Amino acid sequence: MTHATGTAERDAALTMIDRTCKPGRRVTLAGDKLFDASSFVTALRTRKVTPHIAVNGTVSKLGKVRKTLIDKRTTRHEGYAVSLRVRKRIEEAFGWAKTIGGMAKLKVRGLDRAEAAFTFRMIA
Repeated sequence: MTHATGTAERDAALTMIDRTCKPGRRVTLAGDKLFDASSFVTALRTRKVTPHIAVNGTVSKLGKVRKTLIDKRTTRHEGYAVSLRVRKRIEEAFGWAKTIGGMAKLKVRGLDRAEAAFTFRMIA
């Protein structure tokens, strides 16, 4: 659990990678379009983590496609497509917690209480 900021999810992901991954061992990380930020992808590659992140190809008002660092080296492999499919299955649990579990708007304050409410709903 972290405080909500614009980069909290990416920062938490990097913290978890640093805490759990062994140095020098290559791993992959799947993520949605939120994680398609050049600073995050660069940080992953310096940690020898292959980013299996959905490309955020939104078009600006001027008609320019958003820049991404996820290139064909990553997207051409079969494992990339598999990671995106598996990621959708994981996201279903979080979607359930928001819609049915009542996590869209918390009724508690503080990180400890929010973490307890989240844990309870994910167990359910």
